[in-house]
Amino acid sequence: MLECKFPISLLSMSSHDQGHTERVTRLAIYIANAERADVMVVKKAAELHDIARGEQDHARVGAEIAREILQSQGYSSEFVANVAHCIEAHSFSAGVAPQTLEAKVLSDADKLDAIGAIGVARAFMFSGETGRTIPETLAHFDEKLLTLRDRLYTGTARSLAEKRHLVLQAFYRELKIELDLPAI
Repeated sequence: MLECKFPISLLSMSSHDQGHTERVTRLAIYIANAERADVMVVKKAAELHDIARGEQDHARVGAEIAREILQSQGYSSEFVANVAHCIEAHSFSAGVAPQTLEAKVLSDADKLDAIGAIGVARAFMFSGETGRTIPETLAHFDEKLLTLRDRLYTGTARSLAEKRHLVLQAFYRELKIELDLPAI
């Protein structure tokens, strides 16, 4: 893993911590191998995908930081451009469509870490970090998390998403039931 410019305390107790980066990297490598994508591009992009997480447009800023890091380490301009595109296109909210298989793989791996049991845990961690209420978090499930399965690009990711999506749906349904209980 590459060193991050941000103090570890900012990322160590976050929904976007080192554990998230490691899970996304493992998923991305697995998907890249299955889909015959360039594993080295995907691995490096996954390791760096949230390097600018605290920034307003973390995907764009992260792509620029990655460019600087990789150029300083002597990577080819083509490799650097490919990694930067993956990072720029990985974000759900950035609105940058992935143009390469490698960018699709990273986008899929990041989305997979937002669903299933890990996704539920991360959603509530993020809500704690940002002060979102339980109803606001459920709205986030409606607006984003429950749509991710249908936004995946690769067959491998879609296959991995099926069980995770069911877990997400079951938790969501149960939480809504419990919140709708009449007062005693």
